[in-house]
Amino acid sequence: MGSEVAQAGRTLTVLRIVVALNAVAILVQAVTAGRLLNGGAAGAHAMGAGAVHLLGLVQLVAAVVLWRPGRGPGRPALASLALLLLGFAQSAVGGAGNTALHVPFGVTLFGGVVAMVVWTWPRAGSGSPRPVPGEG
Repeated sequence: MGSEVAQAGRTLTVLRIVVALNAVAILVQAVTAGRLLNGGAAGAHAMGAGAVHLLGLVQLVAAVVLWRPGRGPGRPALASLALLLLGFAQSAVGGAGNTALHVPFGVTLFGGVVAMVVWTWPRAGSGSPRPVPGEG
């Protein structure tokens, strides 16, 4: 039992780190998108998309590992899957030049990852994440 709790704690720590890195990567995407308006940073924006996809996949794996053996809630895994799929959709519409969808998808993606940061990082004085509504 003690080793399962320790493993869950390590997995949650990994998830916290990956979610934070993903949030930073998505924020950097917003910065490079702004630079695109001045005619630069296309390469950086494309490379950043790859980083967001990779971090989104790692985030999903960490959330599933936390959830599947019965150690944690499943909603973060579902949210991570939704964010990963939204990231791919956002890249596709951006690559097609559809900024009317690309920008709102990006804003939604950033809001979703910020929600994940809020959930995964503990409240003051607590070592556990915030409770997920509807899960006990």
